[in-house]
Amino acid sequence: MPPPVGTTGSQLSRGRWAFAFALVTSLFFTWGFAYGLLDVLNAHFQVVFHITKLQTTLLQLAYFGAYIVWAPFAGMFMRRKGYKAGIHLGLTLYSLGAIFFWPSAKFAKYGGFVGSTFVIGCGLATLEVAANSYIAVLGTPKYAAARLNFSQGFQGVATFAGPLIASRWFFQGENATKLDTVQWVYLAVSGLGVVLNVLFYFCDLPEITEEALSEEIHEVGIQTDVEPFWKQWRCIFGFVAQTAYVGAQVAVASFVVFYLTDQNIGVDSSKASQLFSFCQITFTVGRFVGVVILNFIDPALLLSFYALCCSIFCLCVSQVGGRAGVGCLFALFFFESICYPCIFTLGTKNLGVYTKKGSGLIVMGVGGGAWYPSAQGALADKTFTRRSYLVPFSGYVAMLIYALGLVVDQARKDTFRFRNVDELAKLREKPIRESPDLERPDRSNEKSSTEYAEVI
Repeated sequence: MPPPVGTTGSQLSRGRWAFAFALVTSLFFTWGFAYGLLDVLNAHFQVVFHITKLQTTLLQLAYFGAYIVWAPFAGMFMRRKGYKAGIHLGLTLYSLGAIFFWPSAKFAKYGGFVGSTFVIGCGLATLEVAANSYIAVLGTPKYAAARLNFSQGFQGVATFAGPLIASRWFFQGENATKLDTVQWVYLAVSGLGVVLNVLFYFCDLPEITEEALSEEIHEVGIQTDVEPFWKQWRCIFGFVAQTAYVGAQVAVASFVVFYLTDQNIGVDSSKASQLFSFCQITFTVGRFVGVVILNFIDPALLLSFYALCCSIFCLCVSQVGGRAGVGCLFALFFFESICYPCIFTLGTKNLGVYTKKGSGLIVMGVGGGAWYPSAQGALADKTFTRRSYLVPFSGYVAMLIYALGLVVDQARKDTFRFRNVDELAKLREKPIRESPDLERPDRSNEKSSTEYAEVI
């Protein structure tokens, strides 16, 4: 049965909303696990294939490069076919890429692994466009950032759990120099993608249409989608901010082990890897803490504060050595936590008929992770690891400029906001006050804004 035409997230009953939210959130764990395995595979392939560190970064280039190449096509596909079809396409590519790891391991071809990683990246880019956008519009815009932070928190859990499981049970002992375990790990990953694909096929996932979203904002006088897409400055600059932020985030994580071992505080590679795991836990905890804060504080204002903290602590990491520098590194991971979801929801806010196209553009910004680590590596080779953190510092500054620009724009058009405001509900109240006899629609089966917060 085709999904109902003209559905918006705020029109769903509590049961349908909770089911759709839980099912789509499961996708975040899926690509978090796949991303978490990348660093483990880098080290494993370096041992097996006897390749350089630079050659191992081809996996990152393939993974993040797929976002640059494929994300715009994913957005266009979903404009024509809908969110559910996009999820099916993403899971299919994800499973195909994972299954291609089997012949690559069988014939010991590193190029095959790079190609398979690119296919997986295309699948995950499609899932990110679908899932991030769907969660963002699955309810009132007031809690969009909080919803996406909550869902992406499970991505953080998987990013930490994936390498922990792989390095502890699959790539130790005699398996450290073999590719057999890689075959079985990715066969299981492929099976997970197939299972999720089947579940989504049989589920009744409500289709949230761009036409309905456009009508919803037009009803309250917001006409932002009347202008052509290239004039959607909030989204265009959101892409720039997302590219800078993701590049900085990936670069910071890529050099953590090198940074920790260079501080002369008695940390070897094994201890550094353990501390890196604690950094990832700090990041994940920060995501869930951010969910609570975003229920009360304006997302653009909170993003400005977090971006400022990221800039300060990254600069401190680059200038301060020893244990103080390590402490700044942990603080940096904490304040990174809410940045991606907030940039996405703020960049795609009130896009109406351009919602899916804009989502594809913002997700394309993940491609920043393809080249920032190389730039940081080049600076690290010329100076030293600590000083190389000036490269991600530039990315955080770009994100800070974007966030401050949104705060100023909101203050200029309406008023300075400290508290999180339901903008659509606020605009709806104006004609109701002017016409008290205006008949209100019956929304007894719909979720109220406060109920969204309670569920989260």
